[in-house]
Amino acid sequence: MFSYEVLQSFNNLEMLVYNYVMEHRHEVQYMTIRELAEAVHVSTSTVVRFCKKAGCDGYSEFRVQFKMFLKEEKEHKSKARMDESVDELTNFFRTVTSTRYEEQMNEYAMHIKAAKQLIFVGIGTSGILGKYGARYFSNLGKYSQYIEDPYYPIGGDREDALVIALSESGETQEVISQVMHFKEHGCKILSITNGVSNTLAKMSDYHLAYYVTERMIKGEYNITTQVPVLYLLEALGRRLMAEIS
Repeated sequence: MFSYEVLQSFNNLEMLVYNYVMEHRHEVQYMTIRELAEAVHVSTSTVVRFCKKAGCDGYSEFRVQFKMFLKEEKEHKSKARMDESVDELTNFFRTVTSTRYEEQMNEYAMHIKAAKQLIFVGIGTSGILGKYGARYFSNLGKYSQYIEDPYYPIGGDREDALVIALSESGETQEVISQVMHFKEHGCKILSITNGVSNTLAKMSDYHLAYYVTERMIKGEYNITTQVPVLYLLEALGRRLMAEIS
């Protein structure tokens, strides 16, 4: 019901509606359009646009289709006995094989090829993946480095560099600050984040999104799966290898 193309078509307000609907899926089935609009703090016309982009004529049809979607999802989970993480990853891999996503990946691989150097940035788990990404592309013959220190002085001529910024939330202040400095030095930015409605995605020249549920322990430790990020880095690398071989 919510394909990659549909999610990409949502503006910021419509994405707020989507997030609320997915987080309150059972309550939404019994809410009026006005109740939903008030809960999300948007207008009813925004809800209607959201419904139409989801392939429905209006809110009434959306509720019917959404109930069917939830029923099919429940039956699918029961039949396959898949846990939530596996289900999300299945949806992710279905998304990245879509024509539009493939075209994006091919385009970004060309930008990677054109760059004189790749600079990976990220904090925490994203930083570990940044180190891996730098090593992976170096193995492919592409000059790459990972900058761990968010206060590392940039300097020098960086106009031909492509910065690959990793952040699950897209709101990590240290990463955003790094990216701002790189942009000031003329660098192009490719970010990979969980969703599109975040600061890092909006300030990037190129962006790849994945959609998985954020999981926290004690509200402090992020254990959100990073399998999509690992896959996207390697998928870009494989495309680069095909271009240079």
